[in-house]
Amino acid sequence: MNPVPDTVLERVEKLHASIVRVIRGKAEIVEALIAALLARGHVLLEDVPGVGKTTLAQALARSLKLDFHRIQFTSDTLPSDIIGISVYRQDSGTFEFIEGPLFANVVLADEINRAAPRTQSALLEAMSEHSVTVEKTRHQLSEPFLVVATQNPIESTGTYPLPESQLDRFLMRLSMGYPGPDEELELLRAGGAEPELASLEPVLDAAEVVDLQSMVGEVHTDEKILGYLMEVISKTRKHDALTLGVSTRGSLSWQRSAQALALVRGRAFVVPDDLQHTAEWVLAHRVLLADPLIGDGWEKSRKERAVIRSIIESTPVPR
Repeated sequence: MNPVPDTVLERVEKLHASIVRVIRGKAEIVEALIAALLARGHVLLEDVPGVGKTTLAQALARSLKLDFHRIQFTSDTLPSDIIGISVYRQDSGTFEFIEGPLFANVVLADEINRAAPRTQSALLEAMSEHSVTVEKTRHQLSEPFLVVATQNPIESTGTYPLPESQLDRFLMRLSMGYPGPDEELELLRAGGAEPELASLEPVLDAAEVVDLQSMVGEVHTDEKILGYLMEVISKTRKHDALTLGVSTRGSLSWQRSAQALALVRGRAFVVPDDLQHTAEWVLAHRVLLADPLIGDGWEKSRKERAVIRSIIESTPVPR
């Protein structure tokens, strides 16, 4: 088993250090976001307004020499507003495709739960296929391609909650939480995160990111680790508090996330802690609660995380 090259560690550390200059006190969330990027997955940031969800996505984008677009979703945002449209050029007698904001390496989908289901579906299909089809013509999206979507789980007026089948398209669902008192005091003294954000310079380019992504699949997962993974997945499918457990896609996503986290942490092999650390991020939004009285929103997310946590705690770790 070959060790992780020093150049890989240097790249990851540079990216992490760049983002935490802006997002202070949230090193674990930054680590998760980098792991999702390397695993070629998309991220849903679910939290109350004003805790830095948008700033986190912008800090990642500014730290990478990649194209970045932000889409502010509203109830009247149409699929064509994000994908693009074909325009007829009278001088040439042909149609020309005008790319929408989805054609970027890093896309911030702000308040995705404000978009109508049809627009959500168009975005999530593009996330899954890494391409869009307009007028029967397939258009490939840029590589690397990462969507960071945000939603406010508290507010329900004028929102369209993402169905479970569409939530499954996100590799991870993360919650930042409020900053610690010391970090918030630093932000107050600095006048917010904007000055630091504006000063960020790219530390990695597209080729370096793609190179790191190609290494994730080479991170070794031992048979004992796979057995542990499957035991947890099986428990989600039999748990009394759940009517729907984690799918096979969820199993693969969990393994890939653990491999990516191991690489971020400088290892060429997965250990149980990688699976335990990513379990709530990857699995909680892929289960369906049995209690019909728990609706959408913050309480639902908390309960989902609690169920996954209890399963992890009750499953013996392989030796």
